Amino acid sequence: MTNKLKILFLCTGNSCRSQMAEGWARALKSDLLEAYSAGIETHGLNPNAVKVMAEAGVDITGQKSENIVDLVDIPIDVVITVCGHAAENCPIFPGTARVIHHGFDDPPKLARELAAQGASEEEQLDCYRRVRDEIKAFVEQLPGNLEENPS
Repeated sequence: MTNKLKILFLCTGNSCRSQMAEGWARALKSDLLEAYSAGIETHGLNPNAVKVMAEAGVDITGQKSENIVDLVDIPIDVVITVCGHAAENCPIFPGTARVIHHGFDDPPKLARELAAQGASEEEQLDCYRRVRDEIKAFVEQLPGNLEENPS
């Protein structure tokens, strides 16, 4: 048995984008990757992220919002920051972990902006669905696309 590549998806609050990325990696790439997600802070699991992932057949209800400090004992190979704030504030990782940034739009922020304009709940959920699908497309290319995104 070969060692799987340990990938950490890092975001600010580990509530939405990083959770979706972890869910997709577990669902699509568990034969190649050991996926984790964490945040610089913990904001809890976003219910809309859970909802749109379930629509796509991926259950992330067993995942929980983790702080990066909770994972320091795991020998991570690659850290993928999925938001600009995490990329700018990414801590130094022990060992040889490479840090790669691949940002995605923030669905809660987009949904709040739409809500302020009077958008329906369904239109707001479409923000989550679009980002969910973009994250899936990125994860489907792992681990090959890691070489195309140098840190």
